[in-house]
Amino acid sequence: MGRQVTAADLSPVQVRVLLVTAMVSSAAGLTLELLLVAQASYLMGDATLATGVVVGTFLAAMGLGAWLTEFIGTKRQSLVRLLRALMLVELCLFPLCLLGPLALFWLFSRNAPLWLATVVLTVLVGLLGGMELPLITRMLETQDQLRRALARVLALDYLGSLVGALAFPLVLLPWLGLLPSAAALSLVPVGCSLALASVFPSLRPWRYPLLALLPLASVAGVLIAPLGDRIEDRFYGARVIERKQSRFQRIVLTRQGADLRLFLDGDLQFSSLDEYRYHEALVHPALAWHPAPRRILLMGAGDGLALREILRWPDVEKVDVVELDPEVVNLARRHPMLRRLNADSLRDPRVQIHLGDAYAHLRSLPNQYDVVIADFPDPDTLPVARLYSVGFYGTLRQRLNPGAVVVTQASTPFLAPRVLASIEAALREVGLLTRPYSVAIPSFGPWGFVMAHENNRSNRFRPIPFATRWLDADQLSGLFAFPRDLRPEALDRVQPNRMTRPVLLDYLRNDRRRRLQQPRPPISTTTGF
Repeated sequence: MGRQVTAADLSPVQVRVLLVTAMVSSAAGLTLELLLVAQASYLMGDATLATGVVVGTFLAAMGLGAWLTEFIGTKRQSLVRLLRALMLVELCLFPLCLLGPLALFWLFSRNAPLWLATVVLTVLVGLLGGMELPLITRMLETQDQLRRALARVLALDYLGSLVGALAFPLVLLPWLGLLPSAAALSLVPVGCSLALASVFPSLRPWRYPLLALLPLASVAGVLIAPLGDRIEDRFYGARVIERKQSRFQRIVLTRQGADLRLFLDGDLQFSSLDEYRYHEALVHPALAWHPAPRRILLMGAGDGLALREILRWPDVEKVDVVELDPEVVNLARRHPMLRRLNADSLRDPRVQIHLGDAYAHLRSLPNQYDVVIADFPDPDTLPVARLYSVGFYGTLRQRLNPGAVVVTQASTPFLAPRVLASIEAALREVGLLTRPYSVAIPSFGPWGFVMAHENNRSNRFRPIPFATRWLDADQLSGLFAFPRDLRPEALDRVQPNRMTRPVLLDYLRNDRRRRLQQPRPPISTTTGF
């Protein structure tokens, strides 16, 4: 029998190819993990839980994959066996990267068990990804060079992780989107396999099949995006007229007849048929309560609809708008239907746009404000939940003029009553008096808001100096009669939301689940005649 080829027989070129494979595979693995987190958050609407499930499952599966490599080539340290195992791992990763995320979209459109599918895909990818590093390390080690091999492989592995962690949010997601990014990642294991087949004689028979696979994979990657768009269109039940994947979220604009709708990460932001109810309720009570609202701070609401209502007040001299996502602002400024709906409010000379995180901008803004309006998304992630925290409201209070008014959206109190109550508690914690109110919006159902101010003055609402579509004097006078069934049963036990204890995440998730699981009252069978 011929001598077994071992790690001691590696040439410098082969060592470099193995090291580069370790780095590139690590970058692709972490990028794919982040992609699955983003997709699971988008499809299932619970970013915190999705992150925990995907990251935890991925790491556990990687550990299992690393352990399984112990049983590969146990009799002799055969380089050929290890190379074949690594090639098999790379070739199995290719279809999972290319088709796995697309399959999740398809399953979601079919109301299939998405959590189970996400876990299965994460386990498979993590299992294979966990095998790469131990296999490469064993190929590089010799009897007296194990320490050196481990140091080099681990150093490049961590460097690759940094590259992947930065490339996904800064390059791949905003430039390509979810599914094209997955298609691009699928080329990495094919490229690594081709590099291995080029420098290792035992793998050379694979060169031509891999060369043929590269263009096929590239064509499939190009076709993935329109196929994913067709599947995504089923989510909305209307024609998608604009779609954009920004660094922060998936932006989709749909139209069905006269109904224009904006979705962010699959969550409805407004319907043009009834958005006026939401935005009139958000803006006008606070501006009618203040005797002379001249300087306004609007946080969120990059679509320009709340801004449209603010600018109708003749007292308003300056509006600072803080919006996280520049793509939302660009869409609202550019799209003709949105421009008509928001009355081109984002181009008004009284408006100054500040792009970035609201918390960071709140600390740096030099102005003091008469009215502050917060139109943030529901607090279902830690970054958003902190914008409803005691710390945030404490910073916000430092930006208030004497007699200023604050108003914030507070989710749906019918499904999540403790969310609104916790937001109230956080505002009271910083010394503000609160007044909750709710509005029936056909697209959303009962929707909650909290208005807060510093002193217990007996102001009356000023007449709204223009004609509105819904909020007239009669509606305004009864707006703060808050229904009892929108309050939690144990109101005194609701805690204020803090950055160190983000209770809103649990309140939002558990209240909705509890409400939806409540049995319906039995229907009476008596006629009453």
